[in-house]
Amino acid sequence: MRKFLFLIACMLSLSSAWSACRQHDITPPEKVKINGDVVMIVVHQSSTYDARFSTKRGVDEAVRFAKDKKIPVIYLQDDTPDEYYFMADCYPEHWVFSAGGEISFNVTASHLYIVGGHLELCMSAALHDIIYQWAKRPPRNYTITYLMDAIYSNGKMVDPSDPFYHDFERFLNIVTYGRPGGEHWPKLSLLETMGIIRNEEHELNYIKQILPRWDKTFPESYRIEVQLNNSVTKVLRSAEGWFPPTVKFHFVDSALQLTELRTP
Repeated sequence: MRKFLFLIACMLSLSSAWSACRQHDITPPEKVKINGDVVMIVVHQSSTYDARFSTKRGVDEAVRFAKDKKIPVIYLQDDTPDEYYFMADCYPEHWVFSAGGEISFNVTASHLYIVGGHLELCMSAALHDIIYQWAKRPPRNYTITYLMDAIYSNGKMVDPSDPFYHDFERFLNIVTYGRPGGEHWPKLSLLETMGIIRNEEHELNYIKQILPRWDKTFPESYRIEVQLNNSVTKVLRSAEGWFPPTVKFHFVDSALQLTELRTP
């Protein structure tokens, strides 16, 4: 009898812990305040879109990193069921409603860690809104750090003419083989895509294709850079002057590496 009661108590405890994310408040956009100059935004981290949990470990490590570094964390949530959101940490600074990844609050920080979200859809929408905000402000340096094991993708930007296309297609067919539920948009993590590509030159070419439209957003007075992990920084567009305002897109395998890399 005691064992039975203990089991029931454990189940209730687990149920309570699991339900914590289902009982959160949504912060109105006008009340979102970002303390400091660095922020982490987690976009639609839901098994509705990442059904095989390819980014589960990545997002949990990312949020843990942010909490350890006292970086504010904001979760974007759409109208899919709460129980499908699979972050281990249910206590960001804010939960904000965002139907399609749109950013309805002021992103005042100049360094953004971007986590979660569909690379080609909701995450892309979030990044375009953010860089549009930044471009309207007085010139300064900005950095977007992509945590690749915490971002999911359907490979829409992989072209049949790419040298790694057949490897990509085969991998995607393998990891989604026989999946139930009629999953029409199979996903893999951005880091898995990099593992398929492998060749650094091809990786950088792919990265250039998935960047938000900085060329349509920032004036030519901005220098634009891209970096993969701790490799040499590539200049996508130079600018006049010794120290022009610079936008850097930094792609990192995982938050687990951030203590090893010379991040801004």
